Amino acid sequence: MSEVIAALLPATRIEVDNGPGFTVGPNDDTLLRAALRAGLAFPYECSVGGCGACRFELLEGVVHTLWEGAPGLSERDRKRGKRLACQSHPQGDARIRVRLGSEADKPAVLPRRITATLTDRRAITDDMVELRLKLANAPTFLAGQYALLYPPGVTGARAYSMSHLDQGNGEWRFIVRRTPSGRGSTVMCTELPVGATLDIDGPYGHAWLRPSPRDAVCVAGGSGLGPMLSIARGVLAENSARRVHFFLGLRQEAELGAAAELQTLIGERLSATVVLSSPGNPSDWSGATGFVHAEVERQLAPGLGTFDHYMAGPPPMIDAMQDLLMVRHQVPFEQIRFDRYV
Repeated sequence: MSEVIAALLPATRIEVDNGPGFTVGPNDDTLLRAALRAGLAFPYECSVGGCGACRFELLEGVVHTLWEGAPGLSERDRKRGKRLACQSHPQGDARIRVRLGSEADKPAVLPRRITATLTDRRAITDDMVELRLKLANAPTFLAGQYALLYPPGVTGARAYSMSHLDQGNGEWRFIVRRTPSGRGSTVMCTELPVGATLDIDGPYGHAWLRPSPRDAVCVAGGSGLGPMLSIARGVLAENSARRVHFFLGLRQEAELGAAAELQTLIGERLSATVVLSSPGNPSDWSGATGFVHAEVERQLAPGLGTFDHYMAGPPPMIDAMQDLLMVRHQVPFEQIRFDRYV
């Protein structure tokens, strides 16, 4: 526990202007996570400083900023005094202004921070692994949600989505892609030994599987495969005839090991399409090429409005899918769920 966190008073009180208040305890590392643990519909997406969804205005009090250069705030935001709740440690009682969501936006499951043990690491591709963690007294989670992992020796949290369904046995699985400049992903993918422990905080996320009579479209880019596998498994576990149209966007043939994760799900109720954006030798690849959102449109337009859409992946893919669904095909917003990987 850092000196900043340890300095928090057990009864630090945050008042939301024209809204409910909540308490930040000594084990709450940020204002955002304390608000979500209190059940507030505080706006957020990534929880790690990249998206900017948790912007708020500090009216009274003092907060310590974890990451001064977090990309979720623009220079205009900073000049206007905006802050990120996911990067703010209150240093005593405070009053803030933020636009809270509706009852439907409140956390589906109250998140908790607990200790987990790495029980297994399995290679999927050269730069992607599946991790299995065992949590003592684990909370439940919903298909499509994510958690914050705190790799030992690394500053800050990393957000990864669970890739399976909650079996109630305290095992949480994650698909993690190692990035060359990513210290956190390097620790998780190669350095942390099986049997080691780390802190984990969750569940989080809005893109969890909702009951619906509509078939589902799952679109994954890179390590966005994890939450989309969870969503697909959730649909297939329902006592219904709902089908899943699964689209996986990869770059080159070397990443096709990720597509193998889909093979056991393909059947009468699930179809899968793999799209390579930059195949090494196009003449040797007989599948779809280009951008994954273009393949979604090619196969499913003009009936895109008849589906529930779930997507997870890098921001450019999410932006392209949003434009496709909301702007070009006027799919109702309530039929679109996504996590933006930042």
